[in-house]
Amino acid sequence: MGAGETARELEDRGVSQQRRAGVSAAAAEFERQAERFRPELLAYCYRMSGAAHEAEDLVQDTFLRAWRARGQYDESRASLRTWLYRIATNVCLTALESRSRRPLPSGFIAPREPDAPFAVGVDVTWLQPLPDAMLDTADPAATVIDRSSLRLALAAALQHLSAGQRGALILREVLGFSAAESAEILGVTVSAVNSSLQRARARLKVAGVALEQSNEPSEAAQRAWIDRYMAAFERADVESIKKLLSDDVLMEMPPLLNWFSGPQNYCAFMDWVFDVNGADWRVLPVAANGQPGFAAYNRVGDEYRLHTLQIFTVTDAGISRNTVFQDAEIFDSFELPPKLDVR
Repeated sequence: MGAGETARELEDRGVSQQRRAGVSAAAAEFERQAERFRPELLAYCYRMSGAAHEAEDLVQDTFLRAWRARGQYDESRASLRTWLYRIATNVCLTALESRSRRPLPSGFIAPREPDAPFAVGVDVTWLQPLPDAMLDTADPAATVIDRSSLRLALAAALQHLSAGQRGALILREVLGFSAAESAEILGVTVSAVNSSLQRARARLKVAGVALEQSNEPSEAAQRAWIDRYMAAFERADVESIKKLLSDDVLMEMPPLLNWFSGPQNYCAFMDWVFDVNGADWRVLPVAANGQPGFAAYNRVGDEYRLHTLQIFTVTDAGISRNTVFQDAEIFDSFELPPKLDVR
């Protein structure tokens, strides 16, 4: 007992400490339960925003708001998952009010010849890839994320929808929320959700993009295709690369506006790449948006310097799309080393 402290004061202090301990334990349990949903909320915010770093910021804002409002959460009215999605949706819709859409060049401008001068879309905010590693979790109870619904072509197509249509489509078709749950999350009526969903489906159909995966081999088979491509790329073997391409193959390279399709154009460009940058390359496998890819390093003096990040779409007919990125922010999100030693 402290000097001058009565028994009653000591008792009150003990009760206060117990209450604080109880509040602290409850807060810790809330945080633990909420954290289980972080990876799927990150995937959701990415689908809404089209950028990995923005998605991280949006999720962080979601958890900050949830933490501040945790005392208002009523589990009898909604599950914690639904409540968090409501907050995340509000965060995303607010952010998207002041941000432009994020396209890819093939959905933004007409194709160009492979030998056309480079043109940079300096006023365009481009779609970014989402590293698969950002969605990995050690929690066996965490929701399994459908990574095929994150593929780049679909992510780019979603950017052509309004924010409300985007939200309705993702909540209903990807995440499996009911119309009533989606209406609660979006803060609109069920009829508004159904209308937004119908319009979103129609827009995707016009864009020629489906939510469901089609004519794509297994993940292991896709990786095998890209392993063969990587080996040919390291040898600067354009003829071997050509054998791996589908007839409708497409290459795009944001922030460049240049893009083109067809094996002839693709290989003409690859001939130019190896002529200009040399034939000595190293590669590191990566995965993004549920798709295989690699980081390419070309020999400069006594080191290999990071050149591009390439993400592929693989079908049963071969490699049908290569989206090439050359952006420091994207390189950082994949934690790619800027150079490799020559060995």
